Amino acid sequence: MQRRHLLQAAALLPGLSLTTGPAAASAAPGAERAFQLDLLRQMAEPVLGLMSRGELQQKFPLEVSPSWDGRPKAVAYLECFGRLMAGIAPWLALPVDDSAEGRLRQRLREQALQSYAHAVDPASPDYLMWRGQSQALVDSAYFTNALLRAPQALWAPLDAATKARIVAEIQGLRRFEVPNINWLLFAAMNEAWLLSIGEQHDPMRLNGAIRKLNEWYAGDGWIKDGQNFHFDYYGAFVMHPMLVEVLEVLVARKAPFWGAKPAELLAQALKRAQRFCEHLERLIGPQGSYPPIGRSLTYRTAAFQPLALLAWRKQLPASLPEGQVRAALHAAHVAIWGGPSNFTPDGFLNIGFRGLQPELGDRYSNNGSMYIASVGLLALGLPASDSFWTTPAQDWTQKKAFASARFPKDYAVDY
Repeated sequence: MQRRHLLQAAALLPGLSLTTGPAAASAAPGAERAFQLDLLRQMAEPVLGLMSRGELQQKFPLEVSPSWDGRPKAVAYLECFGRLMAGIAPWLALPVDDSAEGRLRQRLREQALQSYAHAVDPASPDYLMWRGQSQALVDSAYFTNALLRAPQALWAPLDAATKARIVAEIQGLRRFEVPNINWLLFAAMNEAWLLSIGEQHDPMRLNGAIRKLNEWYAGDGWIKDGQNFHFDYYGAFVMHPMLVEVLEVLVARKAPFWGAKPAELLAQALKRAQRFCEHLERLIGPQGSYPPIGRSLTYRTAAFQPLALLAWRKQLPASLPEGQVRAALHAAHVAIWGGPSNFTPDGFLNIGFRGLQPELGDRYSNNGSMYIASVGLLALGLPASDSFWTTPAQDWTQKKAFASARFPKDYAVDY
C-alpha cells in the first residue's frame, strides 16, 4: 500500500496507523480495521467507479501473465467484478450512516448495483463475457456468492429486468461441462444461489459437488482438489468457504439430498473448516509473513478467507480467540500490502505476491484475477463496535512460539 494512499486514508478514517512495516502488527485501537477498510476502498473505488458508468472494459488496463494460455482476455472483466464483490459484499450490507465510512459505503453500494445492471445488459459496453468461455463458470460463482452474502443490500434493490437477466445468465452456464476439480463448487454455488432465491436449480450439480468434496477430504482439515493432493491455498480460495455456504443453503431451504442428512454434513464441514483455520493461523509468522506455496500465489491475502469468513460469521473455533485472529490477520495484511507496487499508478491491482511480480502469474492469471484478494477482508462485515474489532489484541501462535512464550501444542483430528 503506497504511502500517499495511507495519507489519504488517514484523513478519511481517524486512527489509521501509517506504519507500513512489521511494527504495524501492534496497531492502535481501530487502526487494524482502518487499514483493511482503506485497502477495500483502494480495490473497489477504481473498479466500481468505472463499471457503474459502463466504462470498465474501455478503461481497465488489462495485464496477463507471461505464461498466458491464449484464452480471450475479456474474461478478466468478470473475474475483476465478481471476485471483488464476493469480498466486499458483507461490508456493503452494513447500515449506511453519515460517518465517513457510511458515506463511502453508500456510494460504493450504489455503484455496485449499477455495475450489476451493466454486467448483464447486452446493450451495455460492460456486458460481461457470459457466453463463450468456460472461465465464466468460475467467476460467476463469486458473482453469485456476493449476492448470497448480502441479499438485502445487493439483490433486493435490483430492478426486475436486471434480476431476470442475472438468473438467465447463471442458468445458461449449465451448457459448460464441469471438470472434476474445484470447479464443481463453482457450479454448486450458482445452483445454491438460485435455490436461495426460489428459482429453478439443478440438484445434480449441487449435490454431486458436495459428495465429491467429501470424497476428496484428505484429513486433518485439508481437502484435495481432485484425486491428487495439492499443497496450496485452494482450501481457502474455494473449498472450505464454498462448501460451507452451499450446505447452508441446502439446509435452510430443506432441499433433498439422497442418502444423507444435510444438517449433519454442514456441521461436519464447519468443524473441518475450523480445523483448517487453525492451520492457517499457525502459518502466519511472527512478523506476518506466510509461506509462498502453490498455485495462484498472486491471490495474496485471499489465502486467509476462511479465517475472515468465520470471524465475520462468529464461527471461529474456541482455540482461536477473536483478538488473536484479528492481530494475526492484520500482521499478514501489513506484510503483503505494506509493500510497494501492489497497485498500478492508476490504482488497479498488479499481478504479484507482494508488489509487481508478473512472473508469478499462472497460465490463467490476469490482473482481474487478483481481485479475489478482497475475500481476505470479509471481517469488515462486522461493524467497528463489534467485539472482533474491540477485544484486546493477542499474540498469535508463531509470535508466541518464537518469543519463547507458552503456546498450545497441535495434533491431527479425525473428523
